[in-house]
Amino acid sequence: MNFVHIADMHFDVPFTSLNQRNLGNLRRLDQREAFQKIIEYIKQNEIEYLFICGDLYEHEYVKLSTIEFINNQFKQIPDTKIFIVPGNHDPLIPNSYYAKYKWNSNVTIFTSEMTKITEENIDIYGYGFDNFYMKNSKINQIKIENPNKINILLTHGSVDGTADELREYNPMNISTLKTLGFNYIALGHIHKTNFEEGKNIIYPGSTISLGFDELGKHGMVVGSIDENKNLQTAFVAVDKKEFVEVNIDMEGILSSEELIELINKESWEENYYYKLNLIGKRSFEINSLEILKYINSQNILKIKDKTTLPYDLEKIAKEESLRGIFVKNLLEKMNEENKDQIIKTIEIGLEAM
Repeated sequence: MNFVHIADMHFDVPFTSLNQRNLGNLRRLDQREAFQKIIEYIKQNEIEYLFICGDLYEHEYVKLSTIEFINNQFKQIPDTKIFIVPGNHDPLIPNSYYAKYKWNSNVTIFTSEMTKITEENIDIYGYGFDNFYMKNSKINQIKIENPNKINILLTHGSVDGTADELREYNPMNISTLKTLGFNYIALGHIHKTNFEEGKNIIYPGSTISLGFDELGKHGMVVGSIDENKNLQTAFVAVDKKEFVEVNIDMEGILSSEELIELINKESWEENYYYKLNLIGKRSFEINSLEILKYINSQNILKIKDKTTLPYDLEKIAKEESLRGIFVKNLLEKMNEENKDQIIKTIEIGLEAM
């Protein structure tokens, strides 16, 4: 048998982090294009199964027209069996499209009850969300009924996650999953892939990157399991854009104009979205949003000021001078919450002096 495994498409997500450059609508078009690539791959390679492991769409924002688009894509692969487990962003609740929409006949949507779909040589188990949170996982209750068949598990949730995730999003641990005996466990929820050849417990990651907290390539996992239960997998990128971060050392750059000229002289790749991190000691006050207005490349989405002051504040605070008293008083008032504001105040004050 062969399959494609995707998760975390998040159709109709607002892309609020990209609104600064008005790219939200473009990324929603990129989502559609990526999904069409997946469907075309399935057609061309006669893929038998499509596993969608949660957060296919955003319940709060998704439009009926988007659901129609998704279902029309499903209709193009009538011989492919499509299995969906709802996630925490698209739970199977009474007013969800999973509950009220008539999906194509090749689509199976799992519920929050552990369900097994029996095929000739394969058993497919699925477990999805029926609310935006799922604090108690039933994964450890699974018993494979026929170990002689190929057994596959689909679910959405947090494996060995942080404290909050462990409490709220179908908490699982890797040691339990390994003991269950499945030939392949298809997961969703974590937007960074953990794909490695030979691994059988896989997060494919978000199908397209949703922002700068999701760097690297994004796409789908394709796989096959033969009659001897040998698993072969590969990662296939489908997102035409990639989010990357670039550091710019501010050493020797003396003005905003100089920085803008430097950035505009660079050749920026068309298929990348960039976040520029300004590092090192700065020689002038930096207004990232103002600088961004004068950058020619529309693929530079963010400029982050990570520079440090060109002053030794502890040394200045010991001076018996006006600026020493000024710096000392402000440093005594500084804490984690107001640190950025205090540092900015010190910088403006020292430059004025």
